[in-house]
Amino acid sequence: MSSETTSGTGDPSGTAFRYTAILAGEIEQAWQDRWEERGTFHAPNPAGPWAEPDKVAELGEKLVVLDMFPYPSGAGLHVGHPLGYIGTDVYSRFHRMLGRNVMHCLGYDAFGLPAEQYAVQTGQHPRKTTEANMVVMRRQLRRLGLGFDDRRSYATFDEDYYRWTQWIFLKIYDSWYDSQAVRPDGQRGAARPIAELEAEFISGARAVPGADGGAWSDLSGAEREAVLGEFRLAYTSEASVNWCPGLGTVLSNEEVTNEGRSERGNFPVFRRNLRQWMMRITAYADRLADDLDRVDWPENVKVIQRNWIGRSNGARVVFPAPTARGSASGTNSGIEVFTTRPDTVFGATFMVLAPEHPIVDEIVPTDGWPEGTKEVWKGSDRVAAASPREAVAAYRLSTSRKSEVDRQMDDRSKTGVFTGAFATNPLTGQPIPVFVADYVLMGYGTGAIMAVPGQDERDWAYAVAYDLPVVRTVQPSENHPESEAFTGDGPAINSANEDISLDGLGVSEAKAVIIGYLQDHGIGRGTVNFRLRDWLFSRQRYWGEPFPIVFDEAGTPHRLPDSMLPLTLPEVPDYTPKTYDPEDAQSMPEPPLSRVPEWVEVELDLGAGSGVRTYRRETNTMPNWAGSCWYYLRYLDPANHETFCDPENERYWLGAYPTPVTGAPAGTVDPGGVDLYIGGVEHAVLHLLYARFWHKVLFDLGYVSSEEPFRRYYSQGMIQAYAYTDSRGQYVPAEEVEEVPGTHGREPTFRWQGDPVNREYGKIGKSLKNSVSPDDMYAAYGADTFRVYEMSMGPLDLGRPWETRAVVGSQRFLQRLWRNVIDESTGSVRVDDAVPAVTTRVTVHRTIAGVREDYEHLRFNTAIAKLIELNNHLTKLDAVPREAVEALVLMVAPVAPHIAEELWARLGHDTGVSHWPFPVADPDLLVEEEVTCVIQIRGKVRDRVEVPSDIDESALRDLVLARDKVVAATPGGVRTVIVRAPRLVNVVPV
Repeated sequence: MSSETTSGTGDPSGTAFRYTAILAGEIEQAWQDRWEERGTFHAPNPAGPWAEPDKVAELGEKLVVLDMFPYPSGAGLHVGHPLGYIGTDVYSRFHRMLGRNVMHCLGYDAFGLPAEQYAVQTGQHPRKTTEANMVVMRRQLRRLGLGFDDRRSYATFDEDYYRWTQWIFLKIYDSWYDSQAVRPDGQRGAARPIAELEAEFISGARAVPGADGGAWSDLSGAEREAVLGEFRLAYTSEASVNWCPGLGTVLSNEEVTNEGRSERGNFPVFRRNLRQWMMRITAYADRLADDLDRVDWPENVKVIQRNWIGRSNGARVVFPAPTARGSASGTNSGIEVFTTRPDTVFGATFMVLAPEHPIVDEIVPTDGWPEGTKEVWKGSDRVAAASPREAVAAYRLSTSRKSEVDRQMDDRSKTGVFTGAFATNPLTGQPIPVFVADYVLMGYGTGAIMAVPGQDERDWAYAVAYDLPVVRTVQPSENHPESEAFTGDGPAINSANEDISLDGLGVSEAKAVIIGYLQDHGIGRGTVNFRLRDWLFSRQRYWGEPFPIVFDEAGTPHRLPDSMLPLTLPEVPDYTPKTYDPEDAQSMPEPPLSRVPEWVEVELDLGAGSGVRTYRRETNTMPNWAGSCWYYLRYLDPANHETFCDPENERYWLGAYPTPVTGAPAGTVDPGGVDLYIGGVEHAVLHLLYARFWHKVLFDLGYVSSEEPFRRYYSQGMIQAYAYTDSRGQYVPAEEVEEVPGTHGREPTFRWQGDPVNREYGKIGKSLKNSVSPDDMYAAYGADTFRVYEMSMGPLDLGRPWETRAVVGSQRFLQRLWRNVIDESTGSVRVDDAVPAVTTRVTVHRTIAGVREDYEHLRFNTAIAKLIELNNHLTKLDAVPREAVEALVLMVAPVAPHIAEELWARLGHDTGVSHWPFPVADPDLLVEEEVTCVIQIRGKVRDRVEVPSDIDESALRDLVLARDKVVAATPGGVRTVIVRAPRLVNVVPV
């Protein structure tokens, strides 16, 4: 017996060595210490500071298993959090036992708003708060027995980490997207260094935009930077944002309620144009959509991403429109719209602009309402508004208080106001009024629409509300209501002028014809549009990565040289952004960093002969998305101080496979990436999209060999639980609620302290008072029991209800396993070294085959069911065979590693189970000697018989026809016998 075992404690009941929560805790913590001391889960690298090429060569294929990057909450973990971590750990442990080089590790997404909010309330530095939270989370996860490579752990606020975050930002800043660049796969479009673009301007190989034939050398430094800024993948721009004066910060859409107020504090939120850093993610929209076909992701997640990217084919069409100054305005001397239905331009009877559209200020006349303005067009404030300018200003203010979600609700009444300007329908030549309305958003298309009420339901509703004409351009189907828009297919009508006629054509054909006409006449062009907008990359907060950018006296941005990285956060006197009167929509953000003048104003020599100059630092910080965009890459080489990741390590861990994923289009090249990424579907859009964008830029620039960050993504379900509210609607402690059984078939009721309460099912949370800490589970049952229970609750990708009382079932399984090996009275091993009976060996090897397949396909719940069945089989034997129970212990090891290690050691093995080969099923023992054949008469089951598994059809036919029940059912003879040997025979009597 190995000396590395844990003894039990005295027990007068004669079960001193029974597997209890106390003994489980002793075993678990002892093995966790041993794993840490031995570096059991350390994965060798082929290169870099941790280079162990010999070990890499000894191991089998590599495997990278990744968990979603966790934020260390002050509340600690509840029982719903570890679900994915346990799942990835089971998968990782299984593959280590298959001999693979498995990298599984966990870091911390440590920048973020919660810690800053706590700092505002208490004055405590966010770093201190976050570090304290990390200590708690690390302890809870370690106690769970997760096999992480602890060397590779870090936090995004570590200066050595965000040095490389800033470095990657600068690589993006120093790049532009060349749509004509040829990629390795032969497709066009890739990022290139901005220096190469500037070289083309200098040489004259590329014309300088807006220079009217002038040379690059004729431009000032600020003018050159302005030109380059129109191409850079990271750039500053005036962007429409959610500005909350009451909080003094810009909010994301998710932080704004449907009523247009801040989720925190319930303050008014206004749409404002502010200078912000942006990422030109739209340049990659096509690749982000197309490359989803190359990865192994759940189809629903791919659909979510495609919908977010929102690629649609159509045309851009220019509607001429005069400005208040009497000249044309907008793209190509007019208002440009994108439409997926260019065949309906003849039916455009008015236009609608987003209230934020910059052309609004140009087209609104300065004097009164033009002749012919209908009263209803003047909006709800028409009595007070003496002119379009007043009406538009009032409407813009009211719109700024609404969220985008609220503005897009289809069931709300349409609002808007006439701008006082008319555009011209380019196909009919008719003047059409231009409105502003909140149902049109600046972030979609061009921020302007041509309204075709005959073919669009929203436009129809607006036309009815504002007494605007309707021209149908598609013949409605028979019996279609006259009072509704027709959105289906049909022949074109009312769609002709002197030059072209679409009448009679179907929608698809009409689209193709009109796009050609628009292009030939310079009116428009066929194009692809995307819902995706450039990524807003600024936050008016303290607790985030500083931008490695400074501005000169002209406001021109300059990158810091790599030698000045990292640019670290200074101490600030106050973490609170400057707040204003909640209704002061014209106020401006004042981030906390702006209060450190000695940090903001700085004298630097940026090289290139510039000398020492005074610069102003950027006082916004990066969003917390920045650190989570590339964290998986740092896991590969976290001790490397020369680069963010050695290229050889990246190629080894994330490089492409020889064959693409199952279901990829023919001819597809594998993109590489993380082998398995498990996380919640709530990250299906932004995190995954942003990380893919950063990764593709790094690929284009040659810093990584893989084209995608996550080759396989698996969306885990959510553990939910019941919560209870009293008569006031207040939550009460779920663990104190008593269930009262119903009588006479009625549903049960629930009481807390004698009073009735209501039950609801949903999330687990501290505020819902239904949160259960893993610490409580460790104390009451042990970590292994907790792991087995979570993995046995149901399929990993589905939601499941938490029920503390059901955990005891998993504990009983492990107790039975323990008793099959250990005598509870003496602690000695009680297994039999004799060869098992054939039935036992067959059961063991069928279990091995099934469990291997289940583990490989993440079916942990069915694997556990098979293990329980095998364990029950062994329990019924007079003596438990060593051969059988050792196979069982090894199969249990991925899901319950501590008890497996302990039993394996007590069975006399000096080497732990973590790298011991997983059992292999003997094919000869998987062949069934006999099977049950179902006998049907006229398709209905009438008999069953055990037959040899290799019986042929003729013999089976004869055997079945001789059965008493078959003879009795066929007195007049047999018409047909359908034989499907060995499992089914269907007899049809005459």
